[in-house]
Amino acid sequence: MTKRSGCDVVVVGAGMVGAACAFYAARAGLDVVVVDRGPVAGGTTGAGEGNLLVSDKEPGPELELALLSLGLWRELANSLGGPSEYEAKGGLVVAATPDSLTALSDLAAGQRAAGVDAVSVAPDELPALEPYLARGLAGGVLYPQDAQVMPALAAAHLLRASGARLETGRTVTEVLRGSHGAVRGVATDRGDLYAPAVVNAAGTWGGEVAALAGVHLPVLPRRGFVLVTEPLPRRVRHKVYAADYVADVASDSAALQTSPVVEGTAAGPVLIGASRERVGFDRALSLPAVRALAAGAVRLFPFLERVRALRAYLGFRPYLPDHLPALGPDPRLPGLFHACGHEGAGIGLATGTGHLVAQALAGAPTDLDLGPFRPDRFAEEAAE
Repeated sequence: MTKRSGCDVVVVGAGMVGAACAFYAARAGLDVVVVDRGPVAGGTTGAGEGNLLVSDKEPGPELELALLSLGLWRELANSLGGPSEYEAKGGLVVAATPDSLTALSDLAAGQRAAGVDAVSVAPDELPALEPYLARGLAGGVLYPQDAQVMPALAAAHLLRASGARLETGRTVTEVLRGSHGAVRGVATDRGDLYAPAVVNAAGTWGGEVAALAGVHLPVLPRRGFVLVTEPLPRRVRHKVYAADYVADVASDSAALQTSPVVEGTAAGPVLIGASRERVGFDRALSLPAVRALAAGAVRLFPFLERVRALRAYLGFRPYLPDHLPALGPDPRLPGLFHACGHEGAGIGLATGTGHLVAQALAGAPTDLDLGPFRPDRFAEEAAE
């Protein structure tokens, strides 16, 4: 790529995905500036649980991206050290009924064929994995590859390791074009940044950044709450969730949906999710949502009924209508690249995303086919 004054690449967004794009682009020898109107990890990343999951993904492009990403996360955990609090805790998906177990087993079989390590767990084997789990469940599947990081720490650590210039508190107001129509940088409220490539890693606001470039990308916010308990001795060993969580992730409904997701943390508190609803950027506390989260968690782990929830927080997942992110070059505008729309999987998919975007920026073949992630795959009328 020919270098112009300024830098080679401007990455818009200092969350986990933007940090990964900066890291891998810099590793490819590109000069990178990261710009964000807020602080590092100030959006969806800072409100996330840090999940690195294959267990909740059906066979297809997203699972391929997740497997690539997990391998890269393991490399980073070994090479960059401990500040991101990488923990290979594994995931346990449990089914309450025989029908639910059948559906879960069918999903696991397809995942195994795609390269996922998925171990069937009989009902009488569940207590050995999770001693405090509710009794009477029909069975489950153990996913040893599932892991977790501390998302804000991981994003900050990757940005630091990238060596990219970081410009926080700086709002992008326009994607600049040259005389031939190609990208030449961004305008901000504190002056222009010139580059022949711009990466839209703005998460839930990815549609707004796309619009600044004159292209359509129908990213919508999907609100979710997390409950945080008082610190406890480690009683939840894995990320544990009910089998219906996978269906909720894949749903197109705008209405409130909750399915219990429970995991312990190294610091002691238990994190309880997961809710989903499309209500715009409404930040109001939803009592129906948090009550449903608490009730679902108690069904999985009855001891939680006697545990205090200290707080609840919310975030907005960047939702695209087909549940796949927009990745790679935008055919509508030379020099514009996208890395957004990962919904609730952005932390886990960030490394693979950054790696693939860096390959595309360098004009190299990509390790995965970017066709399913094409940013121009949505018709204009798809926006809501």
